[in-house]
Amino acid sequence: MGPEPPRAPPLFLPLYALAWAGTAIAYMPFLTVLLPVRIEAIAATPSAPDMALSWLAATTFAGAIAASVGNILFGWASDLFLGRRTWIAIGLVLSSVLLVTMQWATSLGALVAVIIAWQLAINMMIGPLSAWAGDCVPDAQKGRLGGLLAFAPAAGALVGALVTLPGLAGPQARLAIVALMTIGCIAPLLLFGAASAIVPPAAGAPGAADLRGRGLLRRMWLARLLVQISEATLFAYLYFWLRSLDPSFGDAATARIFGVALVVAAPLTLAVGAWADRHGRALLPLRAGAALAAIALLVMGSAATPAVAIAGYAVFSLACSVFLALHSAQTLRVLPRSDRRGRDLGVFNLTNTLPSLVMPGLALALVPSLGFRALFALLALLALAAALMLVPLHNHQDATRDNG
Repeated sequence: MGPEPPRAPPLFLPLYALAWAGTAIAYMPFLTVLLPVRIEAIAATPSAPDMALSWLAATTFAGAIAASVGNILFGWASDLFLGRRTWIAIGLVLSSVLLVTMQWATSLGALVAVIIAWQLAINMMIGPLSAWAGDCVPDAQKGRLGGLLAFAPAAGALVGALVTLPGLAGPQARLAIVALMTIGCIAPLLLFGAASAIVPPAAGAPGAADLRGRGLLRRMWLARLLVQISEATLFAYLYFWLRSLDPSFGDAATARIFGVALVVAAPLTLAVGAWADRHGRALLPLRAGAALAAIALLVMGSAATPAVAIAGYAVFSLACSVFLALHSAQTLRVLPRSDRRGRDLGVFNLTNTLPSLVMPGLALALVPSLGFRALFALLALLALAAALMLVPLHNHQDATRDNG
């Protein structure tokens, strides 16, 4: 018998899952609810009438650019000096302070400036946190890691619903509540997380095996980008599509569909990730998730009633949630340099921000002239292409990461 394979410290995975949920709490309620409410309040003043939509577009675009740059920059910085924990702690403090100061931004220029600073600070936290999982979670536990990551979106959505309960808190107090809950989720990992790497770093230039792995690395990056484009497009236009099928369909019903799908997806992803670990099938759940998402999109495109549409969306949402969470964990297997995890994960993070730039063009090019059916057909092709990209090529590199 060989030596016992390395395992993450017993507390690390649950503490990491809690911290990752904290990152979702940090940005989801703010970007989806609190920021639009703040913009609406500012734009309602006599000096800025009817500017809410354009202001939201400007702040979202500037924030996406800052997030992309910040994730790469601070992830790379955590590779080189100070370590993961220090950068996460600094980012946690700065992002929490900046979030609370949003209430004092009363002009578009001030709001954009604070949003850019906040996005840089929050990615000062998220970039190193992503890499910390690669330092401490061996390949044999990557599936479980991915399953635990799936709880984060549900946590973010739940907190967003909680802080907006009527009578609970005013606009300023909501920001403080979100900041405090974020600190409460991330601080335990900073205090009790693993002090050193469990997965040994391989510093220096990539070897031959690493170079063979670049093909899978590129395919995994592109596959995630294609699925993220489909997911982001549907997330943005689900309400309008459902209204096109049934004009009585309201925003509350749409929100409930989103929430139920996120809650169900979390335990499903955990179960699938644990199965992938037991059977050594790292890529199979990703292929299945992308293929199932493509089928669901075709069902949605042909749906004539809200019931069929909702069923199709439920399958799509579950498939995408499994794919995205497990992909985040399995990406750590194929990074070419373990001593540059933070930098390389920042490049992978572009797959989360670039769809926001692509999605509006797709919708505007297809929906007005060809309808939602054409849009869903294109998104289905993208998801199917993602599934095909993850089919093993039966070379050494793919074989070591998926047994078929």
